[in-house]
Amino acid sequence: MTAEQAQARIKELTQQINHHNHLYYQEDRTEISDFDFDKLLEELVRLESEFPEYLEADSPSQRVGGTITKEFETALHGSRMLSLGNTYSDEELLAFDERVAKGLEHRNYEYFCEMKFDGVAISLVYENGKLIRAVTRGDGTKGDVVTENIRTIRNIPLHIKGDNIPDFFEVRGEIFLPRKEFDKINAEREAAGDALLANPRNAASGTVKMQDSSIVAKRRLNCYFYQLLGDEIGVDTHEEAIKLIEKWGFNVSQTYSKCDSIKEVLAYIEAWREKRFELPLDTDGVVLKVNNYDQREELGFTAKIPRWAIAYKYKAESAESRLLSITYQVGRTGAITPVANLSPVHLAGTTVKRASLHNANEIERLGLHEGDAVLVEKGGEIIPKITEVVEDSRLDGAKPIQYIDHCPECGTALERKEGEAKHFCPNTKSCPPQVLGKIEHFLHKRAMDIDSLGTERIRTLIDQGYIKDPADLYDLESKADELLGLEMSQDQYQKSDEGILYISLTKALFALTEGLALSAISKFLEQNTAFPLEEVLVRFQDFIRKANKKTAQNVGSIQRLIDSLGQAGFPKIEEFLPVPVVLYQLIGNYVDLEKIAKASLKENTIHRIMLKLNLPISGEIEDRIKKLKANTFQEGVISNMMSGIKSSKTQPFEKVLFGLGIRNVGENTAQILARHFKSLENLKVATTEQLIEVNGVGDTLVTSIFDYFADEENLRMIERLKSHGLNFEVIEDEKELQSNALDGMKILASGKLNNFKRDEIIDFVEANGGQYVKSVSKALSFIIEGEDMGPSKKEKAQKMGVKLISEEEFLKMLGKNTA
Repeated sequence: MTAEQAQARIKELTQQINHHNHLYYQEDRTEISDFDFDKLLEELVRLESEFPEYLEADSPSQRVGGTITKEFETALHGSRMLSLGNTYSDEELLAFDERVAKGLEHRNYEYFCEMKFDGVAISLVYENGKLIRAVTRGDGTKGDVVTENIRTIRNIPLHIKGDNIPDFFEVRGEIFLPRKEFDKINAEREAAGDALLANPRNAASGTVKMQDSSIVAKRRLNCYFYQLLGDEIGVDTHEEAIKLIEKWGFNVSQTYSKCDSIKEVLAYIEAWREKRFELPLDTDGVVLKVNNYDQREELGFTAKIPRWAIAYKYKAESAESRLLSITYQVGRTGAITPVANLSPVHLAGTTVKRASLHNANEIERLGLHEGDAVLVEKGGEIIPKITEVVEDSRLDGAKPIQYIDHCPECGTALERKEGEAKHFCPNTKSCPPQVLGKIEHFLHKRAMDIDSLGTERIRTLIDQGYIKDPADLYDLESKADELLGLEMSQDQYQKSDEGILYISLTKALFALTEGLALSAISKFLEQNTAFPLEEVLVRFQDFIRKANKKTAQNVGSIQRLIDSLGQAGFPKIEEFLPVPVVLYQLIGNYVDLEKIAKASLKENTIHRIMLKLNLPISGEIEDRIKKLKANTFQEGVISNMMSGIKSSKTQPFEKVLFGLGIRNVGENTAQILARHFKSLENLKVATTEQLIEVNGVGDTLVTSIFDYFADEENLRMIERLKSHGLNFEVIEDEKELQSNALDGMKILASGKLNNFKRDEIIDFVEANGGQYVKSVSKALSFIIEGEDMGPSKKEKAQKMGVKLISEEEFLKMLGKNTA
């Protein structure tokens, strides 16, 4: 390819990619698949690498990320990012309007209304049309500098082009993760066996603060902008400012409206009360601001909030439902959380079937009885909660809910510490969710870095008795053949508060019918999610008749299921069926319902129940039971697991020490202890005095270390890990020095460097005889000042009298060519 051809193709690719980005972020639609989009981007990156003279600063390729930021600098905001006062009623809004009128002494003013988005506030600073800094809200006065991560968001302009662009200006907006991207990420995490993200707002917040910008780029964050700041902007109203940033290419939500009176504001609020649920992100209200800037100046501020703006919060929607049952979940720290299973109710654009009850105090406060009618609310449109019981609708003879006193996972008696609301399971050694937490910590990329074992696979191995501590992972190498076909259980199983195993309605209907595809059943259930279980099953019979596949047999099978559910009397869990009822319909000729129920109390999968029952089944029944089972371990998965476990044995001692999970020993502390004591044996026998000598070690940490090594089970586990070849002492790495040019110097780099990534500068300093230090102190020889060095760090260095040099000066010290 000639240079002219490359230039033309780069221009063509840039236009295509920008077009598809515009469709996705501004119009919420696509014309090509993610795969095809990525291919266009890969081609652009390749051509720009081959012909760097045609790489433009605002090329789409500059958004793919790759920068690693281990510590975020902080920066002061040019002007405070203010909080707003909140109002929840028309009366309070009218009172606000009266205060505005009184402050201005007339009613010749307008309001500008915008939706209040549930995202992450961001400030972007531009100089000479170039994005130079992105800062989170923080405490309103200062925030974290996240420029590299924000550059990856494809609808944020990196360069502003056009006439009369101010030399310096700031725009503010709300970063969010669109619901469809949030759902897509969670689907991928679920398939990989990883923990699901809680909600879009938290996911966006966590993404913005990720250390690896290339991961941020893959999350497809979006941003709506709502404010323009600067000294010479040339606008007199907020409406003009919004029109101006739209013209400059900033993404502004087209939900705004200028209102001539408070009456029009109230109409705007009412118009969006239901329509907001159609937006691609969560909202919880409306922000209204006096439009004219001079009038804002006249109205001024209180100590905390502006007098010219207020947020109207929509009241959380409430609807009546009925309590079907309570499931008790055990967290990874052993905390017990009760969850109410409810009859379906439509709230905030979604169907709600579950609500958190938090703890025993909440159940007591509500006065919950079995089968109570309850009012359910979605606070902030995110987490459903029960707000009160409708006592007039209480069923005759209903009994008060009795909180469980034994762990539903392991059967251990629960404890509740004085002054704490939560009950806890004290069985830290063998309670499955707590073991899961420890194993996941051990596998973490910052510890043993075994990424081929996701949450679902770990949980399966724990539930089925293969692992109970980290040492058991290394025994799996000799049990690879046993793992083939092992059932993974996270998605499709639930347990009632009595411990009875339940299976997803989708899988149950698939196994109890013939000739109906699993995808067709799933689609049917998605379309009927708002109906209670009994009605869903009746509707499913109609669905079978329309499908016209083995109609009489399948309709009869579902009718037997309906009858059995009514007779058996198991608690109801929406979208799940009791395994004993489902299995009895398949194997009732071999065993009675009571025996199946007893087996399902002890086991966590269909596979394990069938092994326990040990029945002589085959043929069609066996095929139907296979349809009930979850995904299983396959050869490829097992091979990747074994490879990851084997390679983890090369992890250095500091990683192993962190992975052990000693209370209060974080990643940095593990590094310090490993470098100081050189081996686990030395750490184990260290005295209080020897431990206290180490920088950063205090009495609390000393107690944690002594407690850990006083536990015989921990010592036995360590011996087993040693027998598998893990590193329990520091292996001194004899690095070959390139020079002694930096001998005796302590050096820190801050900001973005052009010739080094973060880890590379550390290695380079050490390879030339220097010591790399990670914080500002008087002991530093100098700081290498990169682009966008944090102002607070720079100010601290200057106050301490620490020398600042450029990256170019640093390289010249070592005789390196910077051209």
